[in-house]
Amino acid sequence: MFEYLWKSYNIFMYSKQQAAQLKQQFWTALGQYMQPVLSAEGERINWINYKTGEKDIYFRMQADNKKAFIAIELTHKDTGLQALYFEQFKQLRSLLNEALNEEWIWQLHTHDEHGKYISRIYTELNDVSIFKQEDWPQLISFFKPRITALDEFWSTAKHVFETLR
Repeated sequence: MFEYLWKSYNIFMYSKQQAAQLKQQFWTALGQYMQPVLSAEGERINWINYKTGEKDIYFRMQADNKKAFIAIELTHKDTGLQALYFEQFKQLRSLLNEALNEEWIWQLHTHDEHGKYISRIYTELNDVSIFKQEDWPQLISFFKPRITALDEFWSTAKHVFETLR
């Protein structure tokens, strides 16, 4: 219990400006670390702000003072359309799992941290903090293989989603 309280307290040791600066430093460090890594199609890519090329389909990486997660998020405002895209991902589940080399959590129609209605396919890493630089290697080791695996999957699967436009 004390460890949980300490981790929760750790975030409050920083001002909003300091917390924002630490987050920026982490994402910059991850971006620099990933910069030499080419996409599955052999191109330079902005891994931190990965562009799927499809409206309302995002690959997200997030971290806070307790955990990190990486996700495919479907943000279509029309819940029927969101469900259709989610179903299409389910049809490609074996291809996705093969690229990721692991199973992820699938959530149809949930809410993000801003209360927006989304669907999400994700995995998370608990008990890490973006505000602790000693956790950064663990965070980078979590994000790197998964974002590159998502890119590998997407290089094959994106064509299926072009037909849904």
